[in-house]
Amino acid sequence: MRFIDRVDAGRRLAERLGHLRGENPVVLGLPRGGVPVAFEVARALAAPLDVILVRKLGVPYHRELGFGAIGEGGVRVIRSDIVRMSRIDEDDLVEVERSEEAELARRAERFRAGQPRVPLEGRTAIVVDDGIATGATASAACQVAKAQGAARVVLAVPVAPPDAAAEFRTRVDELICLSTPAAFAAVGEWYHDFAQTSDEEVIELLRRNAEQARENGGGGDAHGGPLKLPVDGGRVALAGDLTMPAGAAGLVVFAHGSGSSRLSPRNRAVAQALSDAGLGTLLFDLLTPLEENDRANVFAVEPLARRLTEVTRWLRRREPVPVCYFGASTGAAAALWAAADAAAAQEPVAAVVSRGGRPDLAGPRLAQVTAPTLLIVGGHDETVLELNRQAAQQLRCENHLAVVPGATHLFEEPGALDTVADLARDWFTTHLAASARTG
Repeated sequence: MRFIDRVDAGRRLAERLGHLRGENPVVLGLPRGGVPVAFEVARALAAPLDVILVRKLGVPYHRELGFGAIGEGGVRVIRSDIVRMSRIDEDDLVEVERSEEAELARRAERFRAGQPRVPLEGRTAIVVDDGIATGATASAACQVAKAQGAARVVLAVPVAPPDAAAEFRTRVDELICLSTPAAFAAVGEWYHDFAQTSDEEVIELLRRNAEQARENGGGGDAHGGPLKLPVDGGRVALAGDLTMPAGAAGLVVFAHGSGSSRLSPRNRAVAQALSDAGLGTLLFDLLTPLEENDRANVFAVEPLARRLTEVTRWLRRREPVPVCYFGASTGAAAALWAAADAAAAQEPVAAVVSRGGRPDLAGPRLAQVTAPTLLIVGGHDETVLELNRQAAQQLRCENHLAVVPGATHLFEEPGALDTVADLARDWFTTHLAASARTG
């Protein structure tokens, strides 16, 4: 089977996907060539279209050999066997990942023009490409879609070699492939017109899909997306990701800790739980990539708190809801310091939660915090637990120390992070409700 072009391939593929219309699908095109195919599928199913962005993580001395992949939302898929075999140390892994994260963010900004990605939680994700050669990118994309919360992942392609198709049938919930020719050499040979797809074409197809959704009465009930947050008097712009459900009772601003970023999977897991509870969330980087190279900046709590205060004031002009802080590690110190400054300026925050925090680094400001504060520490994180006990004695506001039994500093134990998310959700919702009653 040969296809005239990607539009023809997409229309033929759509005919085989009609049974998915009732599964609340999201169609995800792999940029760039998969997007024209995906556009036709999305149009036939009256489904939202988005790109699914993945970046292969290549072994530093052999970039073609991938040891994993990353996707948006902090999704990280690592092949531990290749890491061991290649003897990649932690510094190399971090360097490669940061480089690819930057490219991922650049492409997201380029293709979506500041709009948030379409949420996949609980939905059927239809991953579409113009064909499969080795299958490495499609495989990573399917794993990313699953990690982003898709209930089912369907891979839909016009053409693939038989062995790749057979393997994918064991990896995804459903494979739709129109042709599996035995004499397969390259995807392009099965198209009469296989001209390269441009970035501009991808952007235009995403725009047209969104326009069709509006014309059909579509549209979500949330807003937000990637942001550039001005700090230091506008001289510096920090990257952030905002999610605001309709009718949100409050907005939780995350302050990440040392060695982490707004892409932290732990903070994002907590943010998702808060969003599910109807709260807005903002995850942003307190430091630029260049500033992060100097470790001293990570522990400079006062300047970090000042930036948090600037971002909070900027947000309040945009989102007129109460603000809360969620701080992790050294970010918790910045959150408490900023909360004290907010109280002094008569702009108090509604509540603060610290996860595995270092509140001791905010020592000069602890007694001035007025926001109800929850300190969450792992039971096996003994040094940090003692520092939090001492900090709790210095706080003059309503506060509580919650110890998660058996958990270590990063709450990596089964169920530990879920406990953190539940505790944070309950703390924020309780105090936001109390604030609304007294306000």
